[in-house]
Amino acid sequence: MKHVVIIFNPADLTGLVTLLYSGLKPSQVTTLAGLDSTRLQSALAKHFGVMQSKVTGCTTYGGHGEQMAVFGSQVRIDGTPLYDLIAQGKMTQEEWEQMKVDVTKGGAKIIELRGRSSFQSPAYLSVEMIRSVMGGEKFVWPAGTFVKNERYQNIMMAMDTTLDENGCTFKMPQGTDEEMAKLDASYEHLCKMRDELVELDIVPPISEWRKVNPNL
Repeated sequence: MKHVVIIFNPADLTGLVTLLYSGLKPSQVTTLAGLDSTRLQSALAKHFGVMQSKVTGCTTYGGHGEQMAVFGSQVRIDGTPLYDLIAQGKMTQEEWEQMKVDVTKGGAKIIELRGRSSFQSPAYLSVEMIRSVMGGEKFVWPAGTFVKNERYQNIMMAMDTTLDENGCTFKMPQGTDEEMAKLDASYEHLCKMRDELVELDIVPPISEWRKVNPNL
């Protein structure tokens, strides 16, 4: 098996369980996490009246859901930093804060309006993720990946990722102190959910994970 993309929610936990029991390498298992970033891009394009392609740097990291961290410090609107436009009054701080809330609750809103989650966008992005690892164009939207570094340990979460023929690689997101604090909070929320999996005996204690999957 070359690569697995998890779509089913809760994506972060499902991806973690899949990685653990599949025996695959962390670079071979990712979760769909780019929808919220593209939703943010679309909302900003609508607000500023520009083509969606003119809005760059839109990213949401951490857990998939209302606990995700929305990063705006890297966003550019037709080349101009978003925070500069906010400072100029082109978008109020209140509008930006509401947009972040709308983005994090976007999936729930779709279910409320349609009675089910939309399938077109998840299908498209998932195919793009698979295409990238099969040798197609790199996929640079955030993806959920297994993280074990000096800041975050033994968790599946959306990071600054790249998917290509070598699988998934990631680096730490760059953001303001406030954005990084939001990401830390999202990580803590995911850890609590992960620990519940251990308590329910769905996965073994973390200390035993390498016995199940030596790649971890």
